[in-house]
Amino acid sequence: MSIMVQKFSVPRGTSDILPPDIPVWQDIEAKARQVIQNYGYKEIRTPIFEETELFVRSMGHSSDIVQKQMLTIASQKQESAEEAMGGLSLRPESTASIVRAYIQNSLDRKEGLSKLFYIGPMFRGERPQKGRLRQFHQIGVEAIGPDSSHPYLDAEVIALSINILKGLGLKDFQVKINTLGSEEDKANFSKWLREKLQPDIKKLCPDCQQRFERNVFRILDCKNKDCKSVVGRLEIGYGHLSRQSQGHFDSVKKALSSLGIEYEEAPCLVRGLDYYTHTVFEITDASLGSQDALGAGGRYNNLVKQLGGPQVDAIGFALGIERIILALPKHEGPAAVALTAFIIAMDESAQSKAFEILNVLRCEDIASDMSYRVASMKSQMRLADKSGAPYVVIIGEDELKRDCVTLKNMEKGSQEAVDITNNNYSSLKTKLRERD
Repeated sequence: MSIMVQKFSVPRGTSDILPPDIPVWQDIEAKARQVIQNYGYKEIRTPIFEETELFVRSMGHSSDIVQKQMLTIASQKQESAEEAMGGLSLRPESTASIVRAYIQNSLDRKEGLSKLFYIGPMFRGERPQKGRLRQFHQIGVEAIGPDSSHPYLDAEVIALSINILKGLGLKDFQVKINTLGSEEDKANFSKWLREKLQPDIKKLCPDCQQRFERNVFRILDCKNKDCKSVVGRLEIGYGHLSRQSQGHFDSVKKALSSLGIEYEEAPCLVRGLDYYTHTVFEITDASLGSQDALGAGGRYNNLVKQLGGPQVDAIGFALGIERIILALPKHEGPAAVALTAFIIAMDESAQSKAFEILNVLRCEDIASDMSYRVASMKSQMRLADKSGAPYVVIIGEDELKRDCVTLKNMEKGSQEAVDITNNNYSSLKTKLRERD
């Protein structure tokens, strides 16, 4: 009787990044690191999970992420992230984690401005679709500290995000900016929105009818056509801003213009998290369809204090790597790093020597490989050709007797004997490096 063996698939909303795809990811990460480091930011790595309460307090109880998307680690099933207080959750974004690390490690006492960046996976329990996964990856920066209040820093962070995308070859993206003002300005704006939306509340989608009480700002970026129609009739301006907040925003726009950065003012751009204040921005690419955001960010001047730290300002952004890959021009990406040498042992008696040479070459940073299965010359040459190695090192009975190896140049089709008497591999290493 045959036994059925269960086959497993990658969890829904996640994907395997296979070896042929890895060069593109490495290229994006390497180029992004270089641009970010040119701006003086230093890498930080935080755990992929934190206390659930950290995310609830930072993003707000009413945010869609907390209400619907948190992936909580618990010993028993919980109805929501809020019921799992005291438990742990996979990070849905990195800002809260970095602020926690900033506070816990007293970075405010060590430097006036902490300029930090991260690259890594994030997790949200969303309905999977193109450009929206349950495990996704972000590149982001956070600038936090007593010296982070200047409008030029807003312009720097926006310029940095743009230059990363340009450095990766993206051109057809749009930059949208807005300001929410101070906490007091946001409260005035929230009150104004409720007054204006109240007569049309029944025309809003079910989600936005709930958002009306929980987080009225989210109504402004709802994709539902009826909600967009209602919002489109509002005359949203900057009347809720204080003179100081308007002045900050004017300075940010002036700084962006001085850098030659084109942008669109978008009064309905609010972002969905409670912690945002003053400048918010989003970078979109129409080629991505409905999920068109490549990245976004903004100021969060009160979050550090809300999480138990000092009163310091902060600003940051995050770019989605999967979204970037979808938006990249469809051309052949960078090639994977190929081997320099493939070693062929003609029989079992030559395997020991082949394995010894393999180790010597690897220790000398000469990328090499071999097959541990003794097979015909024709079979092993096929493996060597598939490996992409420009050289093949052949060891058989004859080579063992003469203390040499046969070195075959795969590009030229030529071959020669290379002496390895007394385990002296210097000539072999020199010839293998000639192609570099």
